[in-house]
Amino acid sequence: MEKKVPTIKEIAKKLNISVSTVSRALHDHPSIGLRTKMQVQKLAAEMHYEPNQTAIRFKQGKTFTLGLILPNLREEYFSSVISGIEDIAFKNNYNVLIGQSHDSLSREQKIVETMRKHRVDGVLVSISKETTGIDHFKQLDKYNIPVVYFDRVPDVPGIHSVWCSLYNSTIEAVEFLFSNGRRSVGFIQGPLSLNIKNERLGGYLEAHRKNNIAVNEALIVTTDLSKAATEESAEKLLSLMERPSAILAFNDQVALDTIQLAKKKNLKIGKDLCVVSYANWPITSYLDSPPLASVEQFPYEQGSRAAELLFKLLDAGTSAEAIPFENIVLESKLVVH
Repeated sequence: MEKKVPTIKEIAKKLNISVSTVSRALHDHPSIGLRTKMQVQKLAAEMHYEPNQTAIRFKQGKTFTLGLILPNLREEYFSSVISGIEDIAFKNNYNVLIGQSHDSLSREQKIVETMRKHRVDGVLVSISKETTGIDHFKQLDKYNIPVVYFDRVPDVPGIHSVWCSLYNSTIEAVEFLFSNGRRSVGFIQGPLSLNIKNERLGGYLEAHRKNNIAVNEALIVTTDLSKAATEESAEKLLSLMERPSAILAFNDQVALDTIQLAKKKNLKIGKDLCVVSYANWPITSYLDSPPLASVEQFPYEQGSRAAELLFKLLDAGTSAEAIPFENIVLESKLVVH
């Protein structure tokens, strides 16, 4: 038989005092005498009484829970983001409720609705590749639930965001390949909806302009980030009459899929083909043929900064509307392996 959970009413009845007196005694209220406090706290300990957190949160109007929506948990990149967010949440005595959109807009919309129904206090989100508008997130404004976007940030005004600029590092990455004698550089870009301000493409084009190298549009292909689409895009590049001697890949996963295909074609990585990518997954250092270099986007810092910004909005409460929208931009870094 399940043991009944002790309540404040039972403590009050045993001591023949009011429920409000018990409550104040348990919270060390100065209006309650020392003797009464000791009696209440002693009996509470003996009865293994624990406060009803649900009731407390209801009274405070908070659930002490943050909602976190991201594309998937497979990527080491997003695991680092989660660590940054959870560390800040833990310091603020908050829990984190995680939902994966799996890059589906409809799934993302359902997760937003679920989190709203669970009364999360705030939401952190990295949008799906299908997301082009944010009306489903704007609906949270009606419930005073602030939203902070990170990494994959929608290109719309009037939002709080934290992201990492890739423009300068992309120029550096392409020039790094040029300096290594790789003058023909292919570029596998991701879904256009995720190319924040087209920084990868912009940096790629600027590097060519700075070095007076003509851009061959046949060397620019797109993937929807699925393995099949990446292989199809890489195949286009590697099947060209004048095959590129290097490839700049959207992220490390795209880079690894490209490298795998190149190996099947008996190309030697580092000799016949060099690959540079983004994200800088630590696991790539254990591979026989890792990308030659990768752009570090500091996911842990993005996560922690986004969480700090969200708590700033939560601390402001209903006056958060008066806080100017913050767009925190970190600078990426090219890491040569």
